[in-house]
Amino acid sequence: MGDERHDEPTQPQAPQAAEPAPRRRKPLRRRILGWIATAILVFFLGSLLWVAALRLINPPITFTMIGDVIGGHGVAKHWMGLSRIDPSMARAAIAAEDARFCEHNGFDYKAIAAAAARNATGKKRIRGGSTISQQTAKNVFLWQGGGFFRKGLEAYFTLLIENIWGKRRIMEVYLNVAETGIGTYGVNAGAMRYFKHDASRLSQREAALIAAVLPLPKKRAAIDPRGFTRRYGNSINRRITVVRGGGLDACLR
Repeated sequence: MGDERHDEPTQPQAPQAAEPAPRRRKPLRRRILGWIATAILVFFLGSLLWVAALRLINPPITFTMIGDVIGGHGVAKHWMGLSRIDPSMARAAIAAEDARFCEHNGFDYKAIAAAAARNATGKKRIRGGSTISQQTAKNVFLWQGGGFFRKGLEAYFTLLIENIWGKRRIMEVYLNVAETGIGTYGVNAGAMRYFKHDASRLSQREAALIAAVLPLPKKRAAIDPRGFTRRYGNSINRRITVVRGGGLDACLR
């Protein structure tokens, strides 16, 4: 009798799990748009934090200062709070740079229109319409020079500082970071350079002379001024009285 073979019952095999389908990558166009959106969000949040921080912290350095260091000029700056700077200096800045500083929201559209009309005449001297707020935004957060991209960033930061800092802080920062001579920043350092005393002791005449230097600080000097700088300083000196009497500096009091 032959051997009986008893086949052991075969165990049912578990069905093999299907391999996951390969993950499809997003189209390049969508990825690029995602990167751009992320970059915009990071810039927006970062700029808000930057501006908010400088409402309380004095700017340690600016791109213009870095340029002077690279150029071998060095940087002289001595921060002084607005409450300590002689009021004539802020009035001189308003008289020279931005008569409607306390009225506008960062942009003086009348001055911009007047500048455009003057420049359209083709005269050699080009007149700008930048406010103290715009100049502060440029000096603190950006670089010197023109171009639509830089101007667009300037407008953006101007809106931020107008709404986050307020007028007093804008003026305080402006008077401390504006270039007042080669490698010299702020009116306090300028007063020490030209008049051998700090900005708390500025006379109205001295404040007017520093303000006359602001548009071209690398080419003008407030000490023993001649020609246009002297005439411009005299004009600012007269206008300081108008600023004080007309309350054009009311937002700073």
